[in-house]
Amino acid sequence: MQFTDLADDSEHAQHSPAERAAAASRSTWVSVGVNLALTLTQIAVGILSRSQALVADGIHSLSDLVADFVVLFAGHHARKDADKDHPYGHQRFETAASLALGVLLLAVGVGMLWSALRKLEAPGTVQTVHVLALWVAGGALIAKELLFRYMLSVAKRVKSSMLVANAWHARSDAASSLVAGIGIAGNLAGYPLLDPIAALIVGFMVGKMGWGFGWDALHDLMDRSVDEREVEAIRRTLVETPGVQSVHDVRTRKMGDMIVVDAHIEVDAAISVEAGHDIAVEARQRVLQRHRVLNLMTHVDPWRRPDLDHAGPTASAAR
Repeated sequence: MQFTDLADDSEHAQHSPAERAAAASRSTWVSVGVNLALTLTQIAVGILSRSQALVADGIHSLSDLVADFVVLFAGHHARKDADKDHPYGHQRFETAASLALGVLLLAVGVGMLWSALRKLEAPGTVQTVHVLALWVAGGALIAKELLFRYMLSVAKRVKSSMLVANAWHARSDAASSLVAGIGIAGNLAGYPLLDPIAALIVGFMVGKMGWGFGWDALHDLMDRSVDEREVEAIRRTLVETPGVQSVHDVRTRKMGDMIVVDAHIEVDAAISVEAGHDIAVEARQRVLQRHRVLNLMTHVDPWRRPDLDHAGPTASAAR
């Protein structure tokens, strides 16, 4: 999943790192409470009612619970100030947390697939489940969907890709509860194999989502650029700065949910070095205020009016 919906830059600038950390902590602790209750209930009832699908769903809830603590740990470290060893800050703790969530989901999914396949290899061992399992699966579905909507609203409000990842983790749990419920209902209707088949589908869903989260986080750790729409918005802010004649070589890389930018701006070659520096400072401030940019490094290049430049195009020289 891509997080391009976080690119509403004007809103992002309204939230300080402290506000984002506080929102993350509150929503995650709510998730901890919900997932703890669901894990205990689903696994206990799943074992008593002989439903592999419900036990699998309970294990998924347990992975959510572990994921919540990963988010809390990452959020604590991500809001630390820059230091000598981390001059750009610690925002990539969030990216690392998203990678950890992906690996966790993938591992859980593979484990669930293996367990379900072993059950399907011995269909005679599949028993009829108790109707209580269906009621618990339905209640879990409602709880997880409500939790997803709450967490996603918080994530979008504070523009946190890590919280978006955790919210969609909750949605995957809601989807898995739906599949588990269908499998349990089929088992009760006289088709016992539908329960382990449901567990198999849940495992595939979990593994697929884990791969997506992990792959995206891995690319971010390798300095992937933000999407072109956001790059163009930053370029436009630079061009609109008074004194900036042109902009080129705008490069971006993600630092957690923030962005580090390098850009070449062209200013009138006839003005003083001090005046050119002031323009660069103004351009940097505008970008930091309007976009989710952590730092902007500007390179000032001379610009000459084409009708006065008899020597041909000016070679760029980074200052």
